[in-house]
Formats: sequence, structure tokens, C-alpha cells
Amino acid sequence: MQITDLAQEQKITPLFRLGFRPFFAFGALFSVLSLLTWALFLAGKVSLNLYGGGIFWHTHEMIFGFVCAIVIGFLLTAVQNWTGQRGLSGTPLFLLFMLWLLGRVVMLFPDMLGHQISSYIDIAFLPVAAIFLAIPIMKVKQSKNMFFVPLLLLFTLANILMHVSINAGNASQLIPTAYIAVMLVTLLMSIMAGRVTPMFTANGTQTTKVNPLPALELTINISLLLLVLSYFLSPILEINNSIKGSLFLVAGFSQMLRWLRWKPWITLGVPLLWSLHSALFFIWFGLIALGIGHFNETLPLNHLWHLLTVGGMGGLILAMISRVTLGHTGRALQPPKIMSFAFILILIATISRVFGPWFIPEHYSVFINFSVLCWLSSYGIFVIKYGPMLLTPRKDGRPG
Repeated sequence: MQITDLAQEQKITPLFRLGFRPFFAFGALFSVLSLLTWALFLAGKVSLNLYGGGIFWHTHEMIFGFVCAIVIGFLLTAVQNWTGQRGLSGTPLFLLFMLWLLGRVVMLFPDMLGHQISSYIDIAFLPVAAIFLAIPIMKVKQSKNMFFVPLLLLFTLANILMHVSINAGNASQLIPTAYIAVMLVTLLMSIMAGRVTPMFTANGTQTTKVNPLPALELTINISLLLLVLSYFLSPILEINNSIKGSLFLVAGFSQMLRWLRWKPWITLGVPLLWSLHSALFFIWFGLIALGIGHFNETLPLNHLWHLLTVGGMGGLILAMISRVTLGHTGRALQPPKIMSFAFILILIATISRVFGPWFIPEHYSVFINFSVLCWLSSYGIFVIKYGPMLLTPRKDGRPG
């Protein structure tokens, strides 16, 4: 609070006073609109010339449109706490947000500016955000958190590779490049979970904080980083499935051990905590399932990846933005009661998306549509209940 002039703060539109506000509000809304568009597209109800075609657009936009918006909102907010430097706000934040928004428009309507210019606009968002993130970290020479800047540049490279795969007519590389992005998000989630989950759990349950085991943290993050590198190298170096499968299993079982050390069962009475731990469950369960799938070719990897994307990413993002929004808008950490239903809907969406088409493939579209409906309802609840918090000044009258 001491690094912000309240009088100057009040001149800024509330939506652009700190990074979490526009990116949480419109990132969540975008996930609803993009999944609704995807469901209508699959059903043949809308005819759009989506950038790269339907599968590319859906895959790309859920990662680089939705997830990356939330990640940037979180990092640009957290960097203020890390460094004691004023977080991005006002006109610079507005311009960064507009760059993200323009990227979503041109990916939906690529004929407006053409595919080449559209790709440049989309790719530009993450490196520009990385610069804004790096500036306060460099000012205080805080090397510990500088890690996130090259991570965002790796996301940028993954995004470039996705664009190259589709524009070069090499559709066979689309899925491997998408896996790079998914594993980068998983690595980021793992790092952030390791930082905040023990503290959140201890504070929310009034129990002793579980201290990290350095060797376990190292095993988790190195195995995930090696998986990221294996997918980066896959276009030029064929990596045996057994190697990838082993890395998935190491990452999954080590995540499971860490999760059990955090005692998730003590959080069942606290929605902001059990929702977080349930998302972390899908991460380690998804990693193990993918590991087994690399050894057993009868398992449907295309479905199993959604344990990470729907259950892990979708669940963790919803839990985190629900908590961060309350704290950074001057409210008690007590979410609206209906948010418990929203958290449950994400669990149902995951189960429907992964196991329905797998076990009852003749009703594939029914399970997909039901999963989409659950997501729309879940994130729709967030938009309705949290939107006013994000669009208005802090309840306590303080800056931010």
C-alpha cells in the first residue's frame, strides 16, 4: 500500500488498477465464449473460418487465449508483492489487455487482417507481457523470480511453433506442439502450487504448515522440465515412448507424494482449499495416467490429456482466481456459497470429458457437450459473482 498514491489510483478506471482485474474477468469470460463457440462449431450450428481450423483454434485458444491470460494476470499482480515495486496499471495495462483482446479477435476472424498479421498479433502478447514482468524484478535484482520471464519466452516459442505447424501445412506437428504448451502450463502450476498450497492450507485449516522436501521438489520440476524439452525436441529427435512414459510416471508419483504430504482431507470443509487440492489431484492422476498410456497403446491419450487441461488447469485456475480476487479486492476469504457448486461442476466436466467418450464412444458428442455445459456453468458463475468485484474499487478503499 505504501508504494501506491491513493489519489493517483482513484484516477484510474478500477478495471485497470492491477493486472489480475482485466485478465481474470475477461479471461474467464473468454473461456465461456470460446467453449460455447467450439460446441456450436462441432454441432454445425455456426460456420466460421477459424484460424487454423476448428481443432487448432480450440486447442490454441484454450491455452494461449484463456490460460495465458490468467497466468499473466496472476504474475503481474504477484510481482508487486515480490518486489515492492508498483504493479502494471493504468494505460500500460490497458494497452497490454487490448493486445491480448485483439489477438482473440483475429484468431476468430483471421480474414480481417490475414493469417500472417493475425499470427504476429497473437504471438506478440506474451513477450510484451514478459518485458513488463521483468522490469520490476530487474529493478530490485530479484533473481529468484526472474525464472518466470524465460518461462514466458518458452511459452512464446511454443506459440510460434504452433503457428508454424499450421501455416507450413505440417498438421502432424500440431498436437506435439500443443503438448509443449500443456506441459509448460503443468510445470508452472507445479511451481506455483509448491509455493502457495502449504501456506494456504495451513492458514485455512489452522494447522501447521508442511515444509517442502527439496529433493522431492527437484524431482517434480526436473521431470516436468524434461518432458517439456522432450516435446520441444520431438520434431528433430524421435524420443522413445518408454522414456516419455517413465518421465510422466516419475512426475506423477512425486506429485502424488507431495499432495499426500499436504493432507488434502483436512480441507474438505473449506471450498477455496478443497477446490485447489482436487485440481492438484487431477494433475498427478493425469500425469500417471499419461505415463501408463505411453506404455499401453490401448489407452486413449487424446482423452487422458484432458485430465490435465480440464481438471488440472481448469480446476486450479478457478480455485486460484476465486481466492486471489477476494484477497486483492479487500474482501474476506469467503467465496459466495454458489462457488462450491461451480467447483463441483469442474470436477463433473473433467469426468464427463475424459471417461464418457472413452467408455461409451457411441455417445461421444453427448459427453463432450455435457462437459462443455458444466464448464460454461462453472465459469459463468465466476463471471457473474466475481465480475462486479473485478470491475469496482477495492471494498476497503485501498489501492489495487
